Amino acid sequence: MRYDLLLTNGVVVDGTGAPAARAEVGVKAGRIAYVGPANGIEADRVIDIGGHVIAPGFVDIHYHSDFTLPLPDQGEFLKYYVAQGITTLVVGNCGYSPAPINPETAPLMQAYTAFIKPRDLEWSWRTFGDYLGYLEQHGVYLNTVPLAAHGALRIAVMGFDAREPRPDELARMKAHLSECLESGAFGLSCGLIYAPGMFATTDELIALAELLPAHDGLFTFHVRGSSETLQPATKEVLEVAQRAGVRVQHSHLEAFGKPNWPKVEWALDAHDRALREGIDHGFDVIPYTAANTTFLAILPPWSLDGGVPKLLERLRDPETRRLIKKDIAEVIPDWPTWRPGGWPHNLVEATGWDNVWIMWVESEDNDCEGKSLARLAEERGKDPFDVAADLILAEQGHVTALYIGVSGDLHEEWALRQIIQHEHASIETDAFSLGRGKAHPALYGAFPRVLGQYVREEKLLSLEQAVRKMTSLAAERLRIPERGAVREGYWADLTIFDPETIGDRASYEEPAEHPAGIDYVLVNGTVVVDHEHIDTDTLAGHVVRH
Repeated sequence: MRYDLLLTNGVVVDGTGAPAARAEVGVKAGRIAYVGPANGIEADRVIDIGGHVIAPGFVDIHYHSDFTLPLPDQGEFLKYYVAQGITTLVVGNCGYSPAPINPETAPLMQAYTAFIKPRDLEWSWRTFGDYLGYLEQHGVYLNTVPLAAHGALRIAVMGFDAREPRPDELARMKAHLSECLESGAFGLSCGLIYAPGMFATTDELIALAELLPAHDGLFTFHVRGSSETLQPATKEVLEVAQRAGVRVQHSHLEAFGKPNWPKVEWALDAHDRALREGIDHGFDVIPYTAANTTFLAILPPWSLDGGVPKLLERLRDPETRRLIKKDIAEVIPDWPTWRPGGWPHNLVEATGWDNVWIMWVESEDNDCEGKSLARLAEERGKDPFDVAADLILAEQGHVTALYIGVSGDLHEEWALRQIIQHEHASIETDAFSLGRGKAHPALYGAFPRVLGQYVREEKLLSLEQAVRKMTSLAAERLRIPERGAVREGYWADLTIFDPETIGDRASYEEPAEHPAGIDYVLVNGTVVVDHEHIDTDTLAGHVVRH
């Protein structure tokens, strides 16, 4: 057989955790057709790897490109992922997804997702199947593995109402979820610190989760809190798993705020106990001590009842604004968080205004990007809350922020290291690309950071362990077929890197730096990265349906 491409003189780290071994890899018709010793194979193109590593293309188990993939220039936004070796993206996380769409609540969906998309979409689909069909018709830059999203289901049926669904509403949410699963969703995600997910009771989650086992679907949880409520929030995931008989995933396991960092050990023990008790439980981790998300996450839940338009009305009213400010300053989250007046996660209370940095605003007011609320308050001679409230009003809520204090801070990360080195921790980015503002450094270097800092420099992990956490472990959790390993018959998603130089160059202050040490990246057999050259035009990815 003559191959389309032959990678020779390489060391294969196959993604399973097996020891590295010298081998050639032959590619034919987009798939891996040969893995073995050199034997005079002929190919249309031969690349001498020069003793570097041939690994499976990295699988990002937690990403937010759903609202970028429909864009014709998606490659310009997604090039940062393939540049760090990522070939497969799991989307629909934290309860965010572009489908289903109800025309009556579509304006709420537009406002809800403004912080996570480069620009407005045409929303030419209505169902989840329509959305996937749109992506298939127009093509995707990287392999796309979709999850259904609880937030999108709730918005389609009941908007941002802070209440339990009526029986007929729950039935409609189930019908939407069934359509998602039948159309190829790999499971369901929820974001329980965000409106409207935060308004759901455990019973609502269980009622939806009961649909998943028939489809072998995974239920992924951005849990209700990772500060004071980390322990009950983790127990809730296990309760849903037990009562619904569903496989579960604790998304970006973390402890937020220094007093809570020791709870990481408890959370990891809870995971291990769950496995011993027969619960199919997994988790993933961002390899940084800061997270990025909507700036609205600093606000108490009651202020978000009814969505962004109602929030803006409340912030314009002096008395209501005073009450919001008072809650941020004084409320300590406790359980259950979904009761009236409850709050899953007071981010400012946990870490302080100096650890909340503005990353992006929709307007041209770039003076605030990259600065903490404490610094902005000092510059503007205002209270940090008033700076925050004024910014939300000026930008119509379209603001993203970086929150420092996730299992560590800028000086300590012992708790983060405990999570990363656990054998069941999948690596993720949890980043998004808007083409403007300050991005999270994970957008540029999350996976190379692990291979450079935690493997080569700190020796926290072996190379084989780290590659497994980035490839087959994620593929196994999602049940993604024929990806995540260097194996004959699998799709030729491959990342070739120099283990002696690979590493991240991005920082929180200057994130826009490509990583070092990536030689080539193949997506379904197509060379998309060749050292410094990144092909942003070729849509080589597949929409992968369950």
